[in-house]
Amino acid sequence: MDPLSDVLALLKLRSYVSGGFDAGGDWAIGFGSHEGIKFHSVLTGSCWIAVEGEPPAQVKAGESFLLPRGRPFRIASNLSVEPVHISKILPPEPNGRILTYNGGGDYLSIGGYFTLSEGQAELLLNVLPPLLHIRDQPGSATLRWCVERMRQEFAEGQPGDFIVVQQLATIVLVEALRLYLCNRTTEDAGWLFALADKRLRAAIAAMHETPGDRWTLQTLARVAGMSRTAFAVKFKETVGVSPIEYLTRWRMIQAADRLSTSRQSLAEIGIAFGYESEKSFSTAFRRVMNCSPREYGRRQGENQVSSLRRGPEGSVMPFAPLN
Repeated sequence: MDPLSDVLALLKLRSYVSGGFDAGGDWAIGFGSHEGIKFHSVLTGSCWIAVEGEPPAQVKAGESFLLPRGRPFRIASNLSVEPVHISKILPPEPNGRILTYNGGGDYLSIGGYFTLSEGQAELLLNVLPPLLHIRDQPGSATLRWCVERMRQEFAEGQPGDFIVVQQLATIVLVEALRLYLCNRTTEDAGWLFALADKRLRAAIAAMHETPGDRWTLQTLARVAGMSRTAFAVKFKETVGVSPIEYLTRWRMIQAADRLSTSRQSLAEIGIAFGYESEKSFSTAFRRVMNCSPREYGRRQGENQVSSLRRGPEGSVMPFAPLN
């Protein structure tokens, strides 16, 4: 897989499309804080999105926005309108795929959210802005098609439509991240932004493919087709950490996943990621993850038991996660 697919797979990305929102006249809806990444795609009309601590932005038909940081927000036809909390307009037993407000007819959007594994969600969330506005542009044809197809699924009510819209939502997220990388104007640092540079992307892909290899700055520079010095400087400027530090972090994130999902011993996991002894692996793990491998494994086990006691997740009612 490519690095972005690697990370999304590691984060155990799950998408939940909550439904459509059809509004008329002047309106404003408020939402509280949330986990994961929320998204809205505008099909008809336009709205303002105001995220706490950020300047508002107008989102037009054919455009989308993602909210990765979990801050409270409001969407509105006019920012001067007093917002009504989403919980106030949800019916007692939501059964429709489209929620109508103020008679509808002027504005239509589709919304939902993405959940990520609890332990490593920051791997993606920390490199994204609080509001990611995806504007309508030539490269967004795939995203527009997915959103329109989601609308049709809602309207037609065909067998298997729930699964179809979940898969389409995942494509919406990937397309949104691609467009963000291609069109960003700021010089933010993070692994995600390095993927826009084919040389750095080649080096990151190599580390992801075989993290247990004995990588050095020289061998990684060779993969990138750059001199050792130029590669080290460019990588640090773009990613925010040195290539070897990035490699160590990726190894430990992968190791953490194995601690949660496999029965391998600490020694076996350490060897798989290039460490000759359990002690050297444990030292590196503690330095990156701020706890020992055993502590991490025990904590993840307790979290899994707690999740089982709370009951299964995923049976999401329309618009339920948007409050």
